Amino acid sequence: MTMLGIRNLTLTYDRHPAVHHLDGDVARGSMLAVVGPNGAGKSTLLRAIAGLHTASSGAIEMSAKRTAYLPQASDIDRTFPLPVFDLVTTGLFRRTGWFGGLSQKDRQAVGEAIAAVGLTGFEHRLIGSLSGGQLQRALFARVLVQDADLILLDEPFTAIDSKTTADLVALIKRWHSEERTVIAVLHDLDTVRANFPETLLLAREEVAWGRTGDVLTAQNLLTARQMIKAPDINADPCARAA
Repeated sequence: MTMLGIRNLTLTYDRHPAVHHLDGDVARGSMLAVVGPNGAGKSTLLRAIAGLHTASSGAIEMSAKRTAYLPQASDIDRTFPLPVFDLVTTGLFRRTGWFGGLSQKDRQAVGEAIAAVGLTGFEHRLIGSLSGGQLQRALFARVLVQDADLILLDEPFTAIDSKTTADLVALIKRWHSEERTVIAVLHDLDTVRANFPETLLLAREEVAWGRTGDVLTAQNLLTARQMIKAPDINADPCARAA
């Protein structure tokens, strides 16, 4: 069964394409890595799937009941005086509302999620005092409490230690074993090869999409690098983006 259908999708900034006429399907229960050079449109694609970026043309078709989106850690305002427990509870806002009270069941779920990512005892620590790896664990706990069937992760392993990476990869594999669909933007190709069965190689448009071993060939990676160059801001807008 298809979880996600991408139909001739173009995503633009000022009508210049960041992702260009992308087509493909993601099956329910897939574990898909999205890779490519800087500027390839990877994060833009993930934001569009999450409903945070409007398509210029084409469509995204989803059968997910619940979607959880983990942004890049650099997008989190660490100066805001938010304790770990409260950060994790924001994963429940769709059900409770921003100012809704937490039931005992909710509090238990948050506590279990914090324990599952190895942060027991950090519940009252402010997020600004956390290391990069600890913050990423807390963000994964926020995803956990959402109990989503489609999970979107934007660069989840950037600037964290190897132990945290291994623990979070294990959590992603747990989601995969539960037949949740995971789509992750990643840079470390060794991590992709070792853990992700399927890969989309993007360079503003599809270079290759399929089994990871077939996608991450030397020739495909070279092609992706050659396809990426600084966008010409004086170029004509995409003729099919309107």
